[in-house]
Amino acid sequence: MRDPYSVLGVKRSAGQEEIKAAWRSLAKAVHPDQNHDDPLATVRFTEAGRAYDLLRDPDKRSRYDRQQREAEFRRMEQMRRREAERKAKAEAPPLSGEDAEDMIARIFGVDARTAQAEGKAQARPQAQAQTQAQPQAGAAPAQEARRPADDAATGEEMPASRGAPSAATLVSAILRRIRGSRAKADKAPDLMAEVTVSVEDILARTRPTIETPEGQTIRVPIGAGTTEGQVIRLKEAGHRIENLRRGDVVVTVRVAPGRFRIDGFDLKIDLPVTIENAVLGCEMTVEGPSGPLSVTVPAWSGSDREIRIEGEGLLRDTGERGDLVAQVRLLLWEKPDDKMIDLMRSLREGLYL
Repeated sequence: MRDPYSVLGVKRSAGQEEIKAAWRSLAKAVHPDQNHDDPLATVRFTEAGRAYDLLRDPDKRSRYDRQQREAEFRRMEQMRRREAERKAKAEAPPLSGEDAEDMIARIFGVDARTAQAEGKAQARPQAQAQTQAQPQAGAAPAQEARRPADDAATGEEMPASRGAPSAATLVSAILRRIRGSRAKADKAPDLMAEVTVSVEDILARTRPTIETPEGQTIRVPIGAGTTEGQVIRLKEAGHRIENLRRGDVVVTVRVAPGRFRIDGFDLKIDLPVTIENAVLGCEMTVEGPSGPLSVTVPAWSGSDREIRIEGEGLLRDTGERGDLVAQVRLLLWEKPDDKMIDLMRSLREGLYL
């Protein structure tokens, strides 16, 4: 659906009276009875009715405005992310031969020389403490003192002293933890798609088709529970990737504009009524989804009057059906009527003939 404010030609801050006046002017201009040679007159008239139906309801209008603001915020965020990614790629340094450990060590400011210096600094206080704890006399200490020299002569390294782990050790532990907790993908991505159907397609349970990137044609089941925005998931019918389980197809249903407007599982339709019938009331026939239906227009019915016909809407998952809602739309005669003009003038100006 197009932006209802643009359809009616009003600002987003427009009040209810301004919206109603804009709809009346537009409905009169595009009404099919006034545009017999225009095949799109019905579509424009229906679109105007849908826009007015949304904006005259405070809850629907508030929900629509909020969704538009959120959508605009998401678009701005996507633009910021793309701009940031573009700048990052432009400013990225040339690739080097360093591995993940070297990169993390560089980011945290830890390299091999730093780790070695930290190890020596940790070992020095511990060695001094051990020297002070040794006895001052005896042969055994002398033998212990000669061991480092002997070890150095034979080329053997002394076992590292146990102390607090170095920064390099901590970084390695973090890397191992990250690598160990990284989930492995076992399923290919889902294929996202949309199908556009009419109300008649939903009632007839037609099966629209979509085509996968591999060229496969898939029929989408349309049945009970189908309405605007419904999401249908087709298991393991999406993308194929070797050694992975096949992804799903996730289809969003969109209902094309037509004779009826969708409101959940209810169907709404305009009911043009002349002024005298709106004032006095009458019996009329409206074209429902399954054929003509009789409706009673109560006396003194304005353009905000809704006449509900139960069980003539779309089928729910529970097996119940929504309703058909006929919305009264006041309609002037095709040619001006002098008596009606005199009557309206007398009512407005207080002159009674």
